[in-house]
Amino acid sequence: MEMNDLFLTVLLLLGFTQLLYFLLIFTKWSFSKNEINLNNKYPISVVVCGYNEASYWQKLVDKLLQQDYPNYEIVLVDDQSSDNTKFIFNQWENHPKIKLVRINQEIKKGVGKKFALTLGIKAAKYEHLLLTDADCLPTSNQWISKMAGCFSEDKQIVLGYGAYEKRKGLLNKLIRFDTFQVALQYFSYALLGIPYMGVGRNLAYKKSLFFDNKGFASHIHIPSGDDDLFIQEVANKNNVAIMDSYKSKTISVPSETFKQWIRQKSRHLSTSKFYKKKHQFLLAIFGLSKALFWLTFILMLSLQVAIKWALIIFFVRLLVQALVYFPLMKKTEENDLFLFLPLLELFYLFLSLIFMFSSITKKQKFW
Repeated sequence: MEMNDLFLTVLLLLGFTQLLYFLLIFTKWSFSKNEINLNNKYPISVVVCGYNEASYWQKLVDKLLQQDYPNYEIVLVDDQSSDNTKFIFNQWENHPKIKLVRINQEIKKGVGKKFALTLGIKAAKYEHLLLTDADCLPTSNQWISKMAGCFSEDKQIVLGYGAYEKRKGLLNKLIRFDTFQVALQYFSYALLGIPYMGVGRNLAYKKSLFFDNKGFASHIHIPSGDDDLFIQEVANKNNVAIMDSYKSKTISVPSETFKQWIRQKSRHLSTSKFYKKKHQFLLAIFGLSKALFWLTFILMLSLQVAIKWALIIFFVRLLVQALVYFPLMKKTEENDLFLFLPLLELFYLFLSLIFMFSSITKKQKFW
């Protein structure tokens, strides 16, 4: 086989693999509709843990108290903070909607927030739990209503979208592009009947489900995984719902430097080796085929090999990707990223190598 034919065959196979993901998997989210029953007013316990988050608590609690929902409580957990959190918490000591959980400095506990989250869940008085982080804000006063409306007798888990605040610059676009891509996969796989994760910034499940699974016992030694590893254990094709309405989002503060983001991403990626084999396989094939597609395409252009066919295959893939991504980016209010799609994807592939190297070489720390 001549070099031209070899390169073209490889590019065709990689492009075809990508199209299979776009058309057979990711369109599951594209054509989905939120199954919500707003008449289901389950009492809700909103559980939030934080470590040294003094600058965020007030704004978050103000937003939570504005929620248009008839019956809910707010459980705030101070996970051994050394900042002014304890003084901020004092103002809510006797608030009728707020329950405070304080973890003293003397208590010896494992890494990460799993111990704090477990105490928060134990303190919650309601069966239906809604989780977020201290540096997150719900985008509307309908957040609880939208997420809670997805619960039913069968649906015990609700996966939400945890966005990041829009700011200027390449880093912010990459962070939001990554967030969109992660959601694209966990929403689509959940709708396909093989759920594997959610994000702790916007996640709901039943308290009984948590304790029936013995909480985080199987991975308590791992710093992260309170969302993805837990959901992987308890989720199945029948008990998961998704909620992607713009009124159901949370917005988080993004990393301000590449170093901070790489540390955050490497911590998250460190749990992926504990995913089920089928999830590892599907995620790896998509990422690898995408990286090799770009590499083969760039090599063909630089070596001037079958340039015409290379461009045709590239633009067919791009067109299909755009048709799948655009409505979803619009739905998640990330559509400002659409015009930069090829560049962001290329930049992100390069950074992925750094993420993987960092997740392997660096020891994961507290929170």
